[in-house]
Amino acid sequence: MNSRYTRDIVISVMLLVCIGTVMVYSSTALMSMRKYGSGSHYLWNHIFTLCVGIAAMLILSRTDYKKFRSFVYIMMGFSLFLILLVFVPWIGISANGARRWLRLWPTTFQPSELVKLVMVIFLADYMDKNIHRMREFKYGILIPVVIMLIFQGIIIAQPDFGAVMSLGILTVGLLILGGARLSHIGALVLSSLPVIYIVVSSSSYRMKRIMSFTNPWKDSFGDGFQLVQSFIAFGSGGFFGVGLGGSKQKLYFLPEVHTDFIFSLISEELGLIGALTVVGIFVWFFIRGVQVSLRTSDPFSYFLTMGLTMMIGVQAVINFAVSMGLMPTKGLPLPFISYGGSALLINMCAAAILISISRQNENNAYNSNPVYNTHRRSRR
Repeated sequence: MNSRYTRDIVISVMLLVCIGTVMVYSSTALMSMRKYGSGSHYLWNHIFTLCVGIAAMLILSRTDYKKFRSFVYIMMGFSLFLILLVFVPWIGISANGARRWLRLWPTTFQPSELVKLVMVIFLADYMDKNIHRMREFKYGILIPVVIMLIFQGIIIAQPDFGAVMSLGILTVGLLILGGARLSHIGALVLSSLPVIYIVVSSSSYRMKRIMSFTNPWKDSFGDGFQLVQSFIAFGSGGFFGVGLGGSKQKLYFLPEVHTDFIFSLISEELGLIGALTVVGIFVWFFIRGVQVSLRTSDPFSYFLTMGLTMMIGVQAVINFAVSMGLMPTKGLPLPFISYGGSALLINMCAAAILISISRQNENNAYNSNPVYNTHRRSRR
């Protein structure tokens, strides 16, 4: 692990998971004590997933990432099978009106998290093979978008609108990097707006989320309660925070504080300094991911690196924005930090593949975009 890029990615991930472990315990100790008679029930579940994730990182970081290309369609089929499996009553788990999880001992698994990772690998392979045809509507938009819509259609039925949106953002972002025409991308975005409106308006709870987002104080004890409590957490933290474990909002005031709103807890207990530290680590991770992508020597490696970096970065930005009231609540955890085995495990696998790419390309000189070079050679 000689490359400073590889080292920095490993350090940033380890810092985030360590912060996450501490904050998961802080946010769940009281709830765990009342529900299970032990303040460390959720902590041990989190540590179990973390150990599995570290083992996966050790294996994947030493695996040739290009081997994934040979069975990417098998992974696509397996992911499709898993997201359909959640609808089987004795296997899928229903909670809070959603059926998103599979029952696995001693924990559960959310297949939509795996779909994001597999979609990144598929798009990297697809765009590499069709790099000279990405400006055509059929290859640059139609085929990859149809595949994306198949997954989105099943996921929205669970329902998981947050996963649908993040998958769409990730796919569009990669297609832009792959050279798809901006006019085609613009047409895709415009045509999707009526669909998004229909999906949102057809569900009363989604409409309530949108309305409460625009003015949460109007119904601060109803639909706007969660966002208002998040604001209070941010305001209470001040510059230095109330101290680790000293949060008042986690005492059943702020719902989902250990998952979707853990950044609000960090801001309350560790203050502005703690919040900016977490944001800074993610920025550090993102910059190193982009730098690794620019050291790759072929389009597949470049697309895969950028896709993995975007996958983690987009989720982090959305989580920050939701916690601060800049976006409607989406139900997306904060990568490496929030409680939730599926997201933690998949994000650690994504980081491991990123480390593998960095290790195998660490001797390459810092070069210009390999996609640009490919297009330039094709015009000669």
